[in-house]
Amino acid sequence: MMQGCDASLLLDSSGTLISEKLSNPNRNSARGFEIIDEIKSALEKECPQTVSCADILALVARDSTVLAGGPSWEVPLGRRDSRDASLNGSNNNIPSPSNTFNTILTKFMLQGLDLVDLVTLSGGHTIGDARCTTFKQRLYNQSGNNLPDYTMDQSYAAQLRYKCPRFGGDQTLFFLDYVSPTKFDNSYFKNLLASRGLLNSDQVLVTMNPASFALVRLYAQNNEIFLEQFARSIVKMGNISPLTGNMGEIRKNCRKINS
Repeated sequence: MMQGCDASLLLDSSGTLISEKLSNPNRNSARGFEIIDEIKSALEKECPQTVSCADILALVARDSTVLAGGPSWEVPLGRRDSRDASLNGSNNNIPSPSNTFNTILTKFMLQGLDLVDLVTLSGGHTIGDARCTTFKQRLYNQSGNNLPDYTMDQSYAAQLRYKCPRFGGDQTLFFLDYVSPTKFDNSYFKNLLASRGLLNSDQVLVTMNPASFALVRLYAQNNEIFLEQFARSIVKMGNISPLTGNMGEIRKNCRKINS
C-alpha cells in the first residue's frame, strides 16, 4: 500500500543491491514494471534524464485511477530517484495482510500519515487482486484453532475456499473488491460492512476501532466524500520524504542505477 516515493521498488538486484521486489509484500505481487519501462524509454528519447522514474510512478498512479473512474489530483513533480533499495525497509514498513489494526496504524503514523489516511488509502483496494496465500489463514486457521475467521461472511468464505484450497493454489489471484473490481468506487467499503473484506488488514477496519468503522460507514454511504479524501491522502503519501534537489539521480533506466 505505502509505495516508495523514490522508485526504489523498480530497481532489479545487481551486485550488492538486493531488489525490493523480493520482499514479502512485493514478491510475486507487484507487477506491471514493463509498462513503466515503456514510458521511461519513450521519455528518454524525447527528454533525456529529465523525468524521474519516481515522477513517472506518481503520474501513472493518478492517471490509472482517473481511467478507472476515480478522482484526479495535482501531482507535485520534481522527485528524484534513489540510488539504493532497502529489502528490510520494504519488509518492515509496508503493512502486511495479517497485521493487527494497531500495527498497521503505527506503520502509517511513522510515515506521517494518520487514521483517516489509513482508512482512505485502504480504499485503493477497490482495484486489484490478492494472492490466495495472503488470506488463506482466514479461511482455515485464523486463530490457530483450524477454524475460519468468524469476522468473515461464511458464504463468502465458502466461495473463496473453492479456488483457494487448504493446500496448494497459493498464487491464484482473487479480486480485492469482487463487486466492481475494475471500477474505482466505494464498493470496497460496502463489502467491509457486509463482512466481505478479503484481507484481514481490510476487515479489521470495521472490527477493531470505532473511529475507523465510522469512516468506513461514511465512505460506504457517500462515494464522493471518499473520492475527495482519497485525492488528498494519496498526495500526502506521495510527499513522504521525496528526494529532491541534488539528492539521488534521474535514472536513464528505471531498473538500474546510472553507471
